[in-house]
Amino acid sequence: MAIFGTPIEVVDGCAPDNIPQEVLDSTSPLILKGLVADWPIVHAGKKSVKQADEYIRQFYNQLPIVAYCGKPEIKGRIFYNEDMSGFNFNSGQYHLDVILDNLLECLNNPEPPLFYIGSTMVDNWLPGFRKENDLIIGAYNPLVSIWVGNKNRIPAHYDFPDNIACSVVGRRRFTLFPPEQLQNLYIGPIDLTPSGQPISLVDFANPDFEHFPRFQEAIKAAQVAELDAGDAIFIPSMWWHHVESLENYNVLVNYWWRKTPAWLGNPTDVLYHALMALRDLPVEQRDAWGNLFKHYVFNSDASAVDHIPEARRGVLAPLDEQRARNIRMQLLNRLNRK
Repeated sequence: MAIFGTPIEVVDGCAPDNIPQEVLDSTSPLILKGLVADWPIVHAGKKSVKQADEYIRQFYNQLPIVAYCGKPEIKGRIFYNEDMSGFNFNSGQYHLDVILDNLLECLNNPEPPLFYIGSTMVDNWLPGFRKENDLIIGAYNPLVSIWVGNKNRIPAHYDFPDNIACSVVGRRRFTLFPPEQLQNLYIGPIDLTPSGQPISLVDFANPDFEHFPRFQEAIKAAQVAELDAGDAIFIPSMWWHHVESLENYNVLVNYWWRKTPAWLGNPTDVLYHALMALRDLPVEQRDAWGNLFKHYVFNSDASAVDHIPEARRGVLAPLDEQRARNIRMQLLNRLNRK
């Protein structure tokens, strides 16, 4: 089943070294048509898979790399095993050459086993690649990763950073949902995940509406894009995205960045602590804490503390790196006393 959602807005004319700030600040997905069409890796892939393969290998520094391998029966879907005690693939450390050799051997196999390398830092494993294939993401310092594999399906998940994903070899289909569709996507465990982020348990190729009836509401909000080699997509922070590689040799390079400094910490840490400290409180207490969070965090503005002398606002004052360090130390001390 292909999900036919609302087409995503297309932006033409962006260059790798001149992405408009309004694109980077967008709160909705955007297709950046032809953004990396002039990258050498894209030109190589359009000539042949063999040339794309040779182009990638020339940068590999022979360090072991984490890869996923799965049987043909999973049809490229990266997911859990039947009782969700583990996963339907095996992961291990391999040399990149071994995985690329397997991809080439299965190139004409209509039902190949899964071979997949995901979220691998380009600078660590392919030094020199970015000298010829790179984006300038405003004033940000992005994390740059490469994804290589045959036909596969990555379940819907979110990422905290903003993301530009560049399809450089092969084609990819992205199905996106706004953050408020969380309840309709039937998200699995947050502490047992295939690759770090919680995922939707719905099989997008064959959705079971009896078990997942609210997914029909999510489909109404879906936005879909199919990228050719050379195209890119901007995915805003926290948007759910399901990603399909459509050919037996696909390469994607993506850029993650956050608009806030790293010293502010990771919101996922707050979620874990809230699950431990707040979720099981009596409802009256939980509601009271919810009101405190609204007041100090979610609906906070200057008026929330303007009645307190500026010198006495403590952790309620605007944050800088030193104040963030102080809060982290207080938090660690509190946790260590328990």
